[in-house]
Amino acid sequence: MSTMETASKKQKMSDEERLELAAKLDNDLDQYMNSLEKRRYTEGWPEDRWEEEMAKHPFFTRKAPEPGEELSPLMEGLQQLKYDPEENTAQELAEAYKEDGKFYMQHKKFRLAVLSYTEALSFGVIDPEYQAVLYNNRSAANFFLKNYRSSMLDAEKALQLKPDYDKARWRAAQSAGLLDKFDPCVEYCDVILRNDPTNKQAVELRKSVLAKKTTKARDARKTTQAERRKQEQLTRTLDALKKREVKFEEPDALTNEKRLKPILGPLNEFMVKADSNGVLHWPTVFCYPQFLTTDFQQQLSEECTMEDTLINMFEEQFELDRDGEYFPHKLNVYYENRLAGRVCKVDVKKTIKDIIREKTFYIYNGTLAFFIVPKDSKHEMDFLNQTRVPLRLQ
Repeated sequence: MSTMETASKKQKMSDEERLELAAKLDNDLDQYMNSLEKRRYTEGWPEDRWEEEMAKHPFFTRKAPEPGEELSPLMEGLQQLKYDPEENTAQELAEAYKEDGKFYMQHKKFRLAVLSYTEALSFGVIDPEYQAVLYNNRSAANFFLKNYRSSMLDAEKALQLKPDYDKARWRAAQSAGLLDKFDPCVEYCDVILRNDPTNKQAVELRKSVLAKKTTKARDARKTTQAERRKQEQLTRTLDALKKREVKFEEPDALTNEKRLKPILGPLNEFMVKADSNGVLHWPTVFCYPQFLTTDFQQQLSEECTMEDTLINMFEEQFELDRDGEYFPHKLNVYYENRLAGRVCKVDVKKTIKDIIREKTFYIYNGTLAFFIVPKDSKHEMDFLNQTRVPLRLQ
């Protein structure tokens, strides 16, 4: 059949035949679609966390991966391309790490910024201005980490490479001031002010540093004077102790200052000392065996008599004394000779200096110790009958 005959036959298809053919085609298409395997698309991002997944994609991420963080294959591939020495020149690699450092600085990840600028410097880019920028940027990162010494060294290195680098000079001045390097700080500020006399920050920094320098020098002089006075007083005290032939339980008490320091809390800041007239003042503990308690005098003058001391101590009624036994003329005072294992009665008419001179009087831990009991009382008898005194200064 010829083409013309076929076309003529097609033109003779009735409307009913065309409708029947269209219906058949629709039915065939429905059967085909229904025969396809129905399955859910799983390759995309989950609806409930699409933003989280999107943020992980290297094209959309807003933060760089942390050290040690597992990378997606795409991110790992991009990083290999970015940092591959075979794919990049030294300048390109340095620039890549420099950009990383800038990113970390913007997000206040200063430690990572330091690492990035250090890597950038490791490629040895020859351009001195480029190196100066890297050193200055690392200086800034160290500054925010409060690594002021490293910050100053980096800023100074930047200035060596680029002498007119004002940003590096200002960073060096700031770091020097915080390190109490007063003279270098003032020198940096002077250069800044020569170039810009209206620089208020440099004016204020210079002013504050000079004030701080003056204060520190004054404090240093005070400390030196205090140390000198302390040493003079110690020498005067040791001379007075040797002159009086004071006896200590510790044989090295006069050569080891620690042996002269009291161990009891209320007294440990009050070591025996000689005043400008050579009079000794002693840290002293008074023990009350009856009540198992103590009193302290931090600086008892050796020129006082024991009687005067008792009058001063019991000018008002002793709060624990319910029976009215603790009045100066009703009391006896003892000291303990720990080496002999005995107690000795004190002549209250004697001065502290004379009591200390007695052959049986030994001092322990730089502290005088006395025991006070009512005269001819049961408590005094109990105290004297003990082989060893229970209230020891251990």
